Amino acid sequence: MCQMCQNNNLNFEATNVKFAAVIARCRDMYCKKLKDYGASWRIMRPTSLTDQLYIKAKRIRNLEMGNIALVEDDTSSEFVGLINYSIMALIQYELGFTDTVDIDAEQALALYNKYAAETLELLKRKNHDYNEAWKEMRITSYTDLILTKLNRIKEIEDNDGATIASEGAPSNYMDIINYSVFALIKLAKQE
Repeated sequence: MCQMCQNNNLNFEATNVKFAAVIARCRDMYCKKLKDYGASWRIMRPTSLTDQLYIKAKRIRNLEMGNIALVEDDTSSEFVGLINYSIMALIQYELGFTDTVDIDAEQALALYNKYAAETLELLKRKNHDYNEAWKEMRITSYTDLILTKLNRIKEIEDNDGATIASEGAPSNYMDIINYSVFALIKLAKQE
């Protein structure tokens, strides 16, 4: 194997390790919230989860633009929220929403792990194809891309899920997770 290929493989593996560490942090928060609230989010329609993601992304953008925060949650915790709510949205797309909580914490965590693993596989493929371009991007660009993805999801939802040329809402949620992971990796590096 050529030296450049070896270096790329090492870079990709380092990204995968960092992705896993970020997801472990997010999973920890998800587990804590499951203990506090159970899987109460199961009653949320996907559109409500999209709106929840939207307000978190708008808050991040507001903070990035230098506006004063009146709530203590920092940008990092908002990106964690984007990851966790995106995984919840993926679960809702698979199971549908309910009028009552119909899964326990163990089932909710198993579903979380399933979608985190699927998203990591997507990241690996895209990261290979884009050759780690995310490292050269600004965190503010991730935020703008997340907001764009959310606007796309809202359009898809407003069209009852019908698409002509796009991959649909679940693919966009996975992209939001990946952009949020990249942001958290970069934010940790700045701290």
